[in-house]
Amino acid sequence: MEGKKGAQYSEARFVSSVDENYIARNGQFLSIQEKPTQGIGIRILFDGCMSFGSTDRLERIAVENLIDSLIRSAKQTNREEPIRLSEEKTIQKSWKAPVKVPFKDVSDEEKQDFMKDLDRDIKEGTGGIIKNSVVFLSTRKEDKYIATSDGSSINSNLSYISILTVMNAAVNGKREQRLLGLGSASGWEWLKKKSIKKRIVKEAKKLAKTVTNAKNVQFKKPIDVVVSGDVSGIMAHENVGHPSEADRIRGREGAQAGESFYKDLMEESEIGKVKMGNENVSIIDDPTMRGSPGYYLYDDECVKARKRYLVKDGYLNELLLNREYAHKFGTSSNAASRSNSYSREPIVRMSNTFFEPGEYTKEELIEDVERGILMNSFTEWNIDDRRFHSKYVGLEAYLIKDGKVTDTMVKRPVLELTTKSILQSIDAVSKDYVSRMASCGKSDPMQPVPVSVGGPHLRMRGIEVR
Repeated sequence: MEGKKGAQYSEARFVSSVDENYIARNGQFLSIQEKPTQGIGIRILFDGCMSFGSTDRLERIAVENLIDSLIRSAKQTNREEPIRLSEEKTIQKSWKAPVKVPFKDVSDEEKQDFMKDLDRDIKEGTGGIIKNSVVFLSTRKEDKYIATSDGSSINSNLSYISILTVMNAAVNGKREQRLLGLGSASGWEWLKKKSIKKRIVKEAKKLAKTVTNAKNVQFKKPIDVVVSGDVSGIMAHENVGHPSEADRIRGREGAQAGESFYKDLMEESEIGKVKMGNENVSIIDDPTMRGSPGYYLYDDECVKARKRYLVKDGYLNELLLNREYAHKFGTSSNAASRSNSYSREPIVRMSNTFFEPGEYTKEELIEDVERGILMNSFTEWNIDDRRFHSKYVGLEAYLIKDGKVTDTMVKRPVLELTTKSILQSIDAVSKDYVSRMASCGKSDPMQPVPVSVGGPHLRMRGIEVR
């Protein structure tokens, strides 16, 4: 239904947020910031052209002037293919992330003490092999209200906390680095769990062990590789999540973040008939995982979120869609529209992307490997801008021999694989799941959003390892 000024669709998104950021290196604080922001972002679809703008001036006249400016901009735009939006159910809902201890109830001293204690525990736990550690602690409290001309409205309250550690180890002229991100859509109670600090210190000890003991091992023939959820999570995100973004497939992100090799696949066959990998491979993107880094129940176009099977039983199953690209593909939105600020346009994004856990234990994956490696973590990854050719360099990795993990640590094993060769090499998936947090970047201006990049263990057969 057209608005008073002739727009086919309009949307207003008010966001009020408080961000806190603490950065410490070796227990010494480099930066402490508290940043409150509030403003409104508006999108208008006028004569097939979409305009977006924002303002932090919340007076009526400022908002009306913004609307008039957006309409003028749309009128001056000439598109060969008019933008249309998918028809979606009208919704009026409120939701919030569960919080037991609000950030405002925690003193600056307690937050700083946590970081100092963590740095001390890292240093003491590794005997001084960790020479430098940088800890980033971030909290965000966000209140959001979205209303559309379709009659939908969503009111949400989100609290988000994350901790990122960058640890550098050195011994006898050898050096290694470990980056570990953890986060949750919850309050301060998440960080008070003893398991969070213990997990970080445990990874620091593993890094110290790796830089001390890892040796170059040559593999003349293809071997089997078991990767942890730490590695399978980044593979799911980079090799499947990003190419599943519908705007990439249609070229919108080409100049900023790249395109998608899915475009070629879909020219050959339709979704549901494109074979990606073995039948035991399913990859999910699920924003509804309570407490997860990418948690939300309704997206920024007021569409209800759900679990999305990007790959199911080895076949391409669905794409990540907002309303614009859902219309282009002749289907409904699956609530993949996200923005990281009132001043950023909502676009197609991931949430929590992972291989669906299987039915095996990690030990069962390993016991059927005659010769191979167990890759518990990675130090480097690269992927081309169509998300097809990729490279993963192991960090903590062990030689597997006759179904057992040996004490021999393999120094920086390199996997260079296409997306299809990854998915087609997997013959077994574990039933465990490990969570990790990352900040996924996309768009211009850049829009980092929190996502989960964890998952189960995978067994990959016949891999060439350098």
